Amino acid sequence: MKMTGAQAVLACLKKEGVPVVFGYPGGAILPLYDAMYQDGFRHILTSHEQGAVHAADGYARVTGRPGVCIATSGPGICNMVTGIATANMDSIPMVIISGQVSASLIGRDAFQEADISGITSPITKHNYLVKDGRQIPRVLKEAFYIASTGRPGPVLVDITKDALEEEIDFIYPERVSLPGYRLEPAGQAYDIDRAVSAIQQSKRPLLLIGGGVILSGTTDALRQFIGETQIPVVTTLMGKGAVPDSYDLHLGMGGMHGSYASNMAITGCDLLIAMGVRFDERLTSRADTFAPGAQIIQFDIDDVEIGKIIDVDLAVKGDLRWSLPLVAEKIRESSFDYQAAYAPWRDHVRSMKQAHPFAVAPRPDYISPQAIFETVRALTRPEDTIAVTDVGQHQMWAAQFFDTEQPRHFLSSGGLGTMGYGLPAAMGAKVACPDKTVLVFSGDGSILMNCQELATLSQYGIAVKVIVLHNDTLGMIVQLQDFFYDKHYTQCTLNSRKNLSMLAESMGVRGYHIEREDDLFPVLREALAYEGTALIDIAISKEERVYPTVPGGKALCDMILGGEAG
Repeated sequence: MKMTGAQAVLACLKKEGVPVVFGYPGGAILPLYDAMYQDGFRHILTSHEQGAVHAADGYARVTGRPGVCIATSGPGICNMVTGIATANMDSIPMVIISGQVSASLIGRDAFQEADISGITSPITKHNYLVKDGRQIPRVLKEAFYIASTGRPGPVLVDITKDALEEEIDFIYPERVSLPGYRLEPAGQAYDIDRAVSAIQQSKRPLLLIGGGVILSGTTDALRQFIGETQIPVVTTLMGKGAVPDSYDLHLGMGGMHGSYASNMAITGCDLLIAMGVRFDERLTSRADTFAPGAQIIQFDIDDVEIGKIIDVDLAVKGDLRWSLPLVAEKIRESSFDYQAAYAPWRDHVRSMKQAHPFAVAPRPDYISPQAIFETVRALTRPEDTIAVTDVGQHQMWAAQFFDTEQPRHFLSSGGLGTMGYGLPAAMGAKVACPDKTVLVFSGDGSILMNCQELATLSQYGIAVKVIVLHNDTLGMIVQLQDFFYDKHYTQCTLNSRKNLSMLAESMGVRGYHIEREDDLFPVLREALAYEGTALIDIAISKEERVYPTVPGGKALCDMILGGEAG
């Protein structure tokens, strides 16, 4: 069938089952926008290119399918670099399509020319520069395959304007042929046997669950494994939701702002079973003191992650879709009495969890962050609610206090820690799941990073609830300066004259402001019941700190608990 390269792009998206894209037009990508105009393909015009890439990210995280975003050449696609890096750090499947100047102009510093393939090489799983329209079907088939197989990640496809305008014979490949891209989902079965043997020989085993379990869709197998063994569980920030927060042997998040029970269990276990975890420094703190008395088993699909930061005693390589059901099956078929073997250890970790729960000390005349999250949780149904966070203190409080029961219901920028992620990511999540309640938890610093997307939500009638913890400071920066920089508070104070509820109203979004804890429940109830997008601006004390906290360079057991930091 004859069609232009731009029409071929849309035909490819349809073949891949893509129902919607997020983007922002410009000169080099206009042939594709003209094709979308003629076709009626669904497109969400964001207010900034960074909004489009984060929206595609949010869409991908809740669906497990690649999100798609579009930008023009030069500044357009350069504005997406932060979002691409965010997705890459968290292994999120995405296909980013960018326009490029015509092939004859490349390398001549043409108007809005940028070598985006070179710029994004370190932060994409793969990328392409397409200068021949006939290559578009093959390249896009490969892009979706690469983005969604193995360890997921973002793939960028940069297409020159003349390739988009070129007439081609459209044939979509049935399969891909990538000799250099080898997928080996199954590992060695004897490694599973060795892992089961190590589990049976341990007295104080601990499961450490990361985002890889959610990305691989293996939470059911994990829960079966936990049900059979009753081994206590710690999750990372990215693993939140893999195990219900309400489960009594889920000790909470581990790491820098992890729970006392989680960090002490990591320190005191004799076997650490890590699944889909990359052991970043926010989790491990000092690598040489991490789980000092434990044998460590690492389950991971990516050979690069095995032993990269933490030396392991046993590596179970391969896709968790292969390894986790297999280990759960072997556990189930075994006659070993797992529950009796670990009873003293379970009692010990439960007592730590009960003795040192996450908590924020009450402050007279101020609304407690803990009260905010617990009130929102009381007003929402866990199975119907997707929570998205920005980055900062509110992100850690959300991880600590906003209980999540299901995978893909808690979205946050983990590896890159991208302020401004929350609002546009929530947009993508709501577009993907229109029947869910989608919440954004943000701070008054983070929300200003991409607040222009309030206008997008209003324009398209995408109903998201935005809850801002407002303290007129960059709270996490203040906390770090307070604890570790002799209270040298510099460049951390925000404009106290800003009125976020009025800002929301100016963009067509209903705004609320709360200053008294007595107003918290009734105002949040009204805002959450409102059918459209609403922003709820809630004043908190600038003196609030996130506890526990592990100082940089210290072991996980050297936590600062609430009240100990002055």
